[in-house]
Amino acid sequence: MGAWSEDAFGNDAACDWSGEFLDNPGLEKVKQAIDIDLMSEDYLEYDDACAALVACEIIARLKGNWGKKSAYSEAIDNWVETSDIVPDKQLTNKAVDTIARIVGENSELRELWDEDGENVKWHFEMDNLLVRIND
Repeated sequence: MGAWSEDAFGNDAACDWSGEFLDNPGLEKVKQAIDIDLMSEDYLEYDDACAALVACEIIARLKGNWGKKSAYSEAIDNWVETSDIVPDKQLTNKAVDTIARIVGENSELRELWDEDGENVKWHFEMDNLLVRIND
């Protein structure tokens, strides 16, 4: 796993999805990333989970609930700052369900982070994201 930080932006897959998002940004891409996770009844793949977490971060930030800013979030942060989009309750609820799916069973991302026992910092970041989405 090419990860350097437990937050949603701290891995290669998140950076790749962020770049794709910024090619044509909008809520439709956010919804697609979240729906892929929710529609999958099978094992949740690493890349899909990472993309959905960035989508969830976008939702939280659009609601004014900023997480940690970094060089990896900068381009999306700039887009959010110029956007007047407000996510609706339905999308917010889907984001909450997606995070629960990512930290639950059958999630490659959770398995990787918890490979040597529960990664308290990663779980804290996921809980923090949930709080920021729900505010």
